[in-house]
Amino acid sequence: MSPEEQEPQQQPEHAADGLDLARTLARATARSTPGRRTAVRRTTERAPRTGRVSGAHPDDRDPQTLDAALTRIVDDHGWQVDLKVASMFARWTELVGPEVGAHSRAESFADGKLVVRTDSTAWATQLKLLAPALVRRLNEDLGHGTVVVIEVLGPHAPSWKHGARSVRGSRGPRDTYG
Repeated sequence: MSPEEQEPQQQPEHAADGLDLARTLARATARSTPGRRTAVRRTTERAPRTGRVSGAHPDDRDPQTLDAALTRIVDDHGWQVDLKVASMFARWTELVGPEVGAHSRAESFADGKLVVRTDSTAWATQLKLLAPALVRRLNEDLGHGTVVVIEVLGPHAPSWKHGARSVRGSRGPRDTYG
């Protein structure tokens, strides 16, 4: 039997995908332009050029120091004030002095309002008197207008409404005082 007389082999039917699909597309492209090699087209687009070319001078594509990279990230996201405020919380004793720092701590900061908690009412009174000078000192370190007002709070008062010996509807220990 000659090869022409042989029956062509039947290939199993299946979905053209993966490597088979790539081969089919390559053959179809090769047939459409006879005698020429076809260039493979890129599926990803290039980033637009900024007009700068690579050269001997430094540019943004060069390796950067960690300090420069972090500074750029902070500037891009606008985190300067947040970082300064976080630094203020960490360096509270250094900024206000050791004596005031031993009896107070910064609790929160929002919209120019700094909340400071003291460990006694006497220190709360003292800090209220020192508030204008403290605002001036903090703004020197953080930047002008960062801290607008300081709210000074005394120590947390105990709650008389909870516990083993509380009575519902009572006013706490004041009931026993004449």
